[in-house]
Amino acid sequence: MPFRKEKSFEIVFMVLKNKFQVAVNGRHVLLYAHRISPEQIDTVGIYGKVNIHSIGFRFSSASALPHTLGDLQSMETSALGLTQINRENIQKPGKLQLSLPFEARLNASMGPGRTVVIKGEVNTNARSFNVDLVAGKTRDIALHLNPRLNVKAFVRNSFLQDAWGEEERNITCFPFSSGMYFEMIIYCDVREFKVAINGVHSLEYKHRFKDLSSIDTLSVDGDIRLLDVRSW
Repeated sequence: MPFRKEKSFEIVFMVLKNKFQVAVNGRHVLLYAHRISPEQIDTVGIYGKVNIHSIGFRFSSASALPHTLGDLQSMETSALGLTQINRENIQKPGKLQLSLPFEARLNASMGPGRTVVIKGEVNTNARSFNVDLVAGKTRDIALHLNPRLNVKAFVRNSFLQDAWGEEERNITCFPFSSGMYFEMIIYCDVREFKVAINGVHSLEYKHRFKDLSSIDTLSVDGDIRLLDVRSW
């Protein structure tokens, strides 16, 4: 129960293709399958003993910045800042084919101020998935993000010189749930990576791989449906 007497709250209703996704105070709470077509909905009603401070609506598209939650109904997959690497190692500009495992080259190497966005939907009964930022020449993994839904652990690590380092797991709230839509934003700072899920800051990860300009590849795999990837 995310509500308390005399405590403020923020509810976000995200309208997806076949369901509503609800978050309270930045935390995922529930999914609710549509019983009528969303196009028929034209009214908001609020009832009961509550003081309303503000109500807002946001309509986003694939061109919107990642701070805006996406709309699966209108989302178009694009290759903004990425070039996919297929099995024949032929680079294909334009629209990306988002089958897993997914691997794409960043059109500009990593460094302070760079941002990578991954949009997806967690599979039903998902166990885990991973998002990696890789130095293509050495195959070192500078940032390994591995949400494990079966144990509710958001594991972070690096694979350097053919060896995994010590895992980091501390997190205030595990941000993923079976069936939920997510936007993962990875921001590269001078000293660390910062990661947000659906617009809410989740964690920091201090750089273990120091040669940031060598990080030029994004890799995604696991129990998700990959919808969009972007970098700038």
